[in-house]
Amino acid sequence: MDFGKLKDISDVDFTLPPDNPLTAQTLAAVSPKVSHPDLYFGPPIWANKSWAGKIYPSNAKDKDFLHYYTRQFNTIELNVTHYQIPTEETIIRWKESAADGFKFCPKFPQVISHDRQLIGTEFLTEQFCTAVLGLEEHLGMTFLQLSPMFDPRRLKSLENYLKSLPPNFPVSVEFRHSDWFKDAKVWANTCAMLTEMKVGTVISDVAGRRDVLHATLTTPKLTLRFVGNELHPTDYTRINAWCERIKTWLDMGLESAYIFVHCGDNEFAPELTKYWINKINAKTGLNLQEPKIIPQVVQGSLF
Repeated sequence: MDFGKLKDISDVDFTLPPDNPLTAQTLAAVSPKVSHPDLYFGPPIWANKSWAGKIYPSNAKDKDFLHYYTRQFNTIELNVTHYQIPTEETIIRWKESAADGFKFCPKFPQVISHDRQLIGTEFLTEQFCTAVLGLEEHLGMTFLQLSPMFDPRRLKSLENYLKSLPPNFPVSVEFRHSDWFKDAKVWANTCAMLTEMKVGTVISDVAGRRDVLHATLTTPKLTLRFVGNELHPTDYTRINAWCERIKTWLDMGLESAYIFVHCGDNEFAPELTKYWINKINAKTGLNLQEPKIIPQVVQGSLF
């Protein structure tokens, strides 16, 4: 994830902002509270050859990476759908590869969100929704990443588009244009619309764009894109702070969380995801499965 990445993070304040007041209202409205919240963690890709011998068998074939991925993690940010609407055959193959309980979280196609800015996309949207609904029990949260050029003047277009989606379609919206966050009234009006429509927000924690770390929940379902910095010490302190915040939100009524762990070229995303799960288990008393990372042999060592 290149959005918001910085080469030098020495001057970045990684402190989590306080909750938007709407978050407490959203979680207070949950009744009854869930006794077993659903938490999902995973890196944003499965096709990474450097993971063979680390989280995949050393002799794993590329075509089998998804099978092994879904037995190490329980969700994925499905970026491939941003570039191509999957065929029915692809959907079937993904479902057949997935372990029980695994959730795919597809991103809306860029031809809809970026090229056409949500206008005149009825046929493409129907194709996309039909395709991903075919994932059935393996469909998690979809996310609509708006173009960096899509600003608050287009709020009505966003509202009309969201109304066109199938009833109860699981979707969260990622806002990237900075004007959504500069005026508190603009953001409040936007979030009020999302709340009324039962549409979530995507929260992004990335070094170079601290405004998109808005701490606003419009539904009791968290979608978080966490962008690490290649196992820098701040990656761990940030995760610790997030686990404290998520524990608070769970106590308040949070029902589910999808947390996508980015880390540079993602070579070390499994390690960072493992740390996330270990810390959330310790903080919440949950027993989420941690990925099993195979110890790497140090060259030149006999023992």
